[in-house]
Amino acid sequence: MRFFRNNGLLIVVFSIFLACLIGQAVSGYFADQQDRTMHGLASQSFTSFLGSGEFLESVFENWESEFLEKWAYVFLTAYLVQRGSAESKDPDADSPEDKNLADHRADPNAPWPVRRGGAILWLYSHSLGTALFLIFVATFVFHLWQSTRHAAEQAAQHHQPAETILAHLISGQFWFESFQNWQSEFLSTGVLVLLAIWLRERGSPESKPVHAPNAKTGH
Repeated sequence: MRFFRNNGLLIVVFSIFLACLIGQAVSGYFADQQDRTMHGLASQSFTSFLGSGEFLESVFENWESEFLEKWAYVFLTAYLVQRGSAESKDPDADSPEDKNLADHRADPNAPWPVRRGGAILWLYSHSLGTALFLIFVATFVFHLWQSTRHAAEQAAQHHQPAETILAHLISGQFWFESFQNWQSEFLSTGVLVLLAIWLRERGSPESKPVHAPNAKTGH
């Protein structure tokens, strides 16, 4: 019980993620079967569908946009502010995130990189943004790879030659897949930043206190 209490948010979020991924796989398989029947093509097994470019392209296409948005949000909120939003640092106050880290080098409870200092501290200071960016790059590459596979599968069905991965990289189809997700991610982020100025969600750290004035920035 204590374990769930201390880790409930992570457990529930990843459980929902897994349930949605399974739902995507099952519904995608039935949609693929209907499409194959419509075009007079032979059906494929569920495991074959899970390994197909069609399914994997759809997975990485969405992961790519999510990690791009998360990286951009972490990076931009380090330098830019939005007065009144709970999602922003206060433009009129010193933020604890920006305190001189040298003051904490003697703290035995501080993470090892803080006590170590130097290049190790610099890397640690930017580790979250770096990790998110690297995950975005990895998912971008996997999206490109699987999207190329999917395009080749469709080309084979129509007895046409397959594109190379470089040719697919500059194709309108690949960037259409990317931009249709990127724009929605940044739209939802912008809406959250905007609504957090006036609206509240009691008990959530993503919201200002209910009694806080609209002009107050941050938590």
